[in-house]
Amino acid sequence: MAEDKDGGLNYFKEAFHWQYNKIALVGAVAFAVVSGSALPLLLGAGLELMYLSTVPTNSRFQRLVRSWKFDEEKRQRQKSLSALFYELPPEMQARYGNLDAICRGIRQNYTRLTSTSQMFVDQMESKLEGLSQSYIRLLNSAFQHREYLRVTNPDQIKKECAQLEKNLESDPAKVQEINRKRIEILKKRSEKYAKVRENCQVIDAQCAAIEDVLQLIRDQSVTMHDPQQISDHLDNLVKDVEQTEETVREVESIFDMSPLATPEFDQAPDSRTRIRN
Repeated sequence: MAEDKDGGLNYFKEAFHWQYNKIALVGAVAFAVVSGSALPLLLGAGLELMYLSTVPTNSRFQRLVRSWKFDEEKRQRQKSLSALFYELPPEMQARYGNLDAICRGIRQNYTRLTSTSQMFVDQMESKLEGLSQSYIRLLNSAFQHREYLRVTNPDQIKKECAQLEKNLESDPAKVQEINRKRIEILKKRSEKYAKVRENCQVIDAQCAAIEDVLQLIRDQSVTMHDPQQISDHLDNLVKDVEQTEETVREVESIFDMSPLATPEFDQAPDSRTRIRN
């Protein structure tokens, strides 16, 4: 009833839980208690039915609810990004601070544009915010990848796998069955290590590219009077970053649970925990 098909919003529910509606309901109950009459309750119930039959379908109310939803999603996104930021070591936090200063410089330079150019400036602001968010996610992924590489010894994995293969034929049948599975797991771990190391290099290169392009845009924004040129730069950069983030997700997915996963990995709540493990 009064549900938004796109966003799954239930406007009927939102209207019922609106604070002003609750205040009115509480007021009707309180007035009924004070007066000792059920008339305020009956009147309040009638008004509530009228309210719930009209307000949830009102377009202005629906826009208001969508704005609430947008603000809530934005707060949750900022909260999530803040958590990612504080997971970073100090040198990476300083690196993000430098990028944020570059973005502020770009914004400041383009506040001087004429009102006819503000449409492009608004688009630029949205893209800068999105790039800043992508940048901190990439920094966090780079940190998690480095932590994984730091605590994982690929030579030890290969050595253990070779030792198991060497002694496999001399092991009892039951032990051979178990060790074949161990060998397969160790080989997969070795492959995953190589993929994570390569992905770490991709992330580092993309972070450097974001820094370079935004520095170029800041330099150009000192004298450039056509914001469309900046918008084109940002469009190309956004596409590159989206491709890199997709690559990051693909590589992180290799830590997802598989039939050969060991019990301690099965309990990992998310990819970052699995990487640390």
